[in-house]
Amino acid sequence: MAPTPPLTLPDWRRAYREGASPAQLLHALNQRLHSDSPPEAWITLTSPAELEARIAALEQRVALHPDRASALRALPLFGVPFAVKDNIDVAGLSTTAACPAFERLAMSDAHAVARLLAAGAVCMGKTNLDQFATGLVGARSPYGRPSSTFAAERISGGSSSGSAVAVSRGDVAFALGTDTAGSGRVPAGFNNLVGLKPTPGRVSSSGVVPACRSLDCISVFALTVADAAEVLSVIEGPDASDAYSAFRLGAAQPKAALRIGVPMAPLFGGDAGYAPCFDHALAQARALGHTLVPIDFAPLFAVAKLLYSGPWVAERHTVVQALLERDPGAFDPTVRSVIEVANQFDATDAFRAQYALRDAQRDTAALWNDVDLLMVPTAPAHPKHSDIDADPLGANALLGTYTNFVNLLGWCALALPAGFTQSGLPFGVTFIAPGAADAALARFGLGWEASLRLPLGATGRALGEGSNEPPAAWPQSQATLPIAVVGAHLSGLPLNGQLTERGATLRDATHTAPSYRLYALPGTTPPKPGLQRVASGEGAAIAVEVWDLPLAEVGSFLALIPAPLGLGSVTLADGRSVHGFVCEAQALYGARDITAFGGWRAFLGAL
Repeated sequence: MAPTPPLTLPDWRRAYREGASPAQLLHALNQRLHSDSPPEAWITLTSPAELEARIAALEQRVALHPDRASALRALPLFGVPFAVKDNIDVAGLSTTAACPAFERLAMSDAHAVARLLAAGAVCMGKTNLDQFATGLVGARSPYGRPSSTFAAERISGGSSSGSAVAVSRGDVAFALGTDTAGSGRVPAGFNNLVGLKPTPGRVSSSGVVPACRSLDCISVFALTVADAAEVLSVIEGPDASDAYSAFRLGAAQPKAALRIGVPMAPLFGGDAGYAPCFDHALAQARALGHTLVPIDFAPLFAVAKLLYSGPWVAERHTVVQALLERDPGAFDPTVRSVIEVANQFDATDAFRAQYALRDAQRDTAALWNDVDLLMVPTAPAHPKHSDIDADPLGANALLGTYTNFVNLLGWCALALPAGFTQSGLPFGVTFIAPGAADAALARFGLGWEASLRLPLGATGRALGEGSNEPPAAWPQSQATLPIAVVGAHLSGLPLNGQLTERGATLRDATHTAPSYRLYALPGTTPPKPGLQRVASGEGAAIAVEVWDLPLAEVGSFLALIPAPLGLGSVTLADGRSVHGFVCEAQALYGARDITAFGGWRAFLGAL
């Protein structure tokens, strides 16, 4: 039996560790792309000669290391094939933005592409898109109209259409897209993929043909959350050449139990049968222990209208103005009609819209006081090509219902598979988080993905088949200090807010080593326990929670801890030593020994 072709990053690493060569695997893949991959998914495929040159350059880099094993460690994406949306520059290849009249040869790599190549990845070509990344349908291109990998009569979603199709088929391990209004999320939903849209500014957009330069994000399509997160870890970071680069770090981990905001009245359309799928997804979120909080999305929808009904469309006009004036026939008619709306706005309109957006950013920020995440259908419908032909603007607008507002508000998002309709169409949900929460959002995605274990794209492979090693890297997050809490700071107890308001997240609920005793301290408000380490054989394991507290907040937290309590070293059941609450010995004289209860929460319950 022939070996299973590599799909995920761990698959490719295993293949190379076991002796396969890039020449062996990538030339075979390239031949398959030229013969079997849908031509409408690609604008440019790497030629055999170009691929040979890329492989030779990669092997030269391997030769700089003492052995192949060390080279594989130094090049985390060694020999991994990927695709690039054709509004992102790859040196030596043309960038068309799906407009032949705009075509130009890229003389250098986009910042994100350069980082991937430096990590050893190999670009297999440039993928199709809605012209100038203007659309969520994937059908506005002279290079063809990609379809969903699950239904030829239905659209692939856009604008990152070809990137999504290539990954869903398993033609490449991952692909770059761009996302201004949902272009990195809607195609993921229509092709059973992970679509990771970072916080605006987390990944440099230098080398990208802008759609809306102030909002654009490079996005990642992958078959698994771990793969998408690892790719983000490679391409993220500040870039002095990009004026909109804004690399910020947030929490590393999500809370164990989240408050997830969901639409009070979800909107659906068309014949895809999405409504019951969303109900099942909501039930899945509850089964994972999260609390669903119905919220009114009207304020978010009002923000979304600014993107295409406001002067932001003029950002698209700045990119193509000269070509539009010189050769209007070079444009897809629908794309041209969208961009020409810019002529209806003036500078006064632009400032008024900016003021409206600032008001909305301030007002919607309060949402995160009530919820930790938002959960929405990735798209409310899955149109057929005929639907787009009949109403190109209306069908497209519907697809942006739950995506258009995210970048305007500076948030991050993760589109995830959530199941299939009765007719076999993939259904996806998107989780939205505050800006800079990318690392924690991806961690949440791992749990969601593992709970469903759905097929990987349209490959027929299930999650967990093949290599299952952990990702080589993860997106950066704030440095934190793990703190073990034993009493009033436990989840749901009176002082827990001192942790959560400082951005601390629950890492795990566990026990100390069996060498501690717990006492109820008299006269404390709110009531608190004292933890004391004792000699071996004289104590017990005490229930604790370990919280990751951002280092920047440690000082203000320490200032809140009253005597006789303080932070010291606490040994956990698994042998780890972390900082945690301990008590001065003299305060325990006369205090009630409650060790037998096994923890503060159990003691309170007994009262």
